[in-house]
Amino acid sequence: MTLLRSMRARARDEPHRVATALELFFDLFFVVAVSFAVSQLAHALSAGHLGEALVGYLTTFFAIWWAWMNFTWFASAYDTDDWVYRVMTLVQMSGVLVLAAGVPRAFEHHDYRVFWFGYLIMRFAMAFQWLRAAASDPAHRGVARRYALGICLAMVYWLVLFVVPEPLAVPAFALGVVVELCVPLWAERGRPTTWHPHHIAERYGLFTIIMMGENVLGATVSVRGALSDEGAKPSLIVLAVGALVIVFSLWWIYFEPETPEILTSNRAAIPWGYGHYVIFASIGAVGAAIEVVVAFVTGESALTRSQAGLAMAVPVAVYLVAVWVLHIRPHGYGRADSAAFLIAAVLVLLAPLAPSAVPLIAVIVAALVVVTTLIRRAAWPAR
Repeated sequence: MTLLRSMRARARDEPHRVATALELFFDLFFVVAVSFAVSQLAHALSAGHLGEALVGYLTTFFAIWWAWMNFTWFASAYDTDDWVYRVMTLVQMSGVLVLAAGVPRAFEHHDYRVFWFGYLIMRFAMAFQWLRAAASDPAHRGVARRYALGICLAMVYWLVLFVVPEPLAVPAFALGVVVELCVPLWAERGRPTTWHPHHIAERYGLFTIIMMGENVLGATVSVRGALSDEGAKPSLIVLAVGALVIVFSLWWIYFEPETPEILTSNRAAIPWGYGHYVIFASIGAVGAAIEVVVAFVTGESALTRSQAGLAMAVPVAVYLVAVWVLHIRPHGYGRADSAAFLIAAVLVLLAPLAPSAVPLIAVIVAALVVVTTLIRRAAWPAR
């Protein structure tokens, strides 16, 4: 590691550009925040608090995902890996832990103070990184300054959440999301940053794996607890196996096509990057849903059979549609893949009509297995 170096833009076509050890370490800190959000979602759903669960999860997860995404795209263009860069990344990582500590209070008491402070730490560290890039890279100085200014203005706006009446909190948050999403669109006008397509695709793939790993961990803990209390009931065994197949199928569907070839410009990459909020959030919701279904089978849930089924079916169906829009459709494999995804999504949404949790899991598993098989056949000739 060099003690200090000029933060110049890296080449977009740099060979052998891969995720660094620091980036992998950075991602691990987000596991904590994601785990807290998913756990709170599972508890709120099992208690029958649907509105609170959705609002709390979607808002907290946006902050987690947005902070991760901004660092990822910045690092793709400006990873100097000197001591200043590492220290500022450490500051962002500490902000993740503070944010994670505030997730339960945000969910249960609508108290966003700790959560906001953690987000503040991460975003101001990000603004400092952009100002440093502006000082070192004259060619992209305008872009870097716009990013820094946009981040600071967005952080000032978030103070609104502490003064608006509670009935207006959700619309105020939605407006803040629009402000945040507009910052890259405004900053990248003119001469864009030199993000690396293969590096971005790898980073998103790694975060997808982290999200799915969280599913495996949550499902394992939930099933283990149920087995210790209820014994090796056939329904619990089927649920455990079905959950494993579901997570594996979600992984297969995401990683079957090659991603970098569709990231050709900001016009293609920004919607792709933004759309991953839906993919990541739905993966996390699947993990929470597994816990919800296990709680229903063991009689520890306030949900009805159909409600527990929808808790599982809706995020899986949303995931299928989102992956089709962002990953499959741009490759133009043909009509078969589109039909497979839409039919599978419909079958998954119909699964809650099954008479028990076991057929529910079986229908979802069958639909996902069919989709993975068709994707494999569609993608193979293009290789």
